[in-house]
Amino acid sequence: MTTDTKTVTVFGYELLRDHILSAIVGKNEEDILYWCGKEIARKFPLLELDEVTDFFTEASWGHLILDKTSKSEAFYSLTGDADILKFDQRSFRLEAGYLAEQHQKYNGFLTECHEEVDTKKNTVNFHIKWDRKDPIHSK
Repeated sequence: MTTDTKTVTVFGYELLRDHILSAIVGKNEEDILYWCGKEIARKFPLLELDEVTDFFTEASWGHLILDKTSKSEAFYSLTGDADILKFDQRSFRLEAGYLAEQHQKYNGFLTECHEEVDTKKNTVNFHIKWDRKDPIHSK
């Protein structure tokens, strides 16, 4: 069986993500990226939450690792090629929004995600937190 694999060049991805998008949305880029990440999670729902790491790989967002979870929090770290991910230049709000929405879908509580970029280690640390007192009600 032959698999037809198509790829997007790093340059093409960089043009869209780092130049065109920022020119269109301007000063609201980080907020818009966060909500776009949430929308991507809605459009591409996962069967299981542990598939989120595979999604990051397939989307060329980097290598995501689940570091720790508790009853109301999860911690992930993102690594990858620094030349591609541009840790020192790029906002990771898109990825944060995606993680927040996927966790919200599975835990049923209002969920937010904050990220911290460590440019010395070329890592992004994501802290996802949900409020067990604030359930999301299905329509």
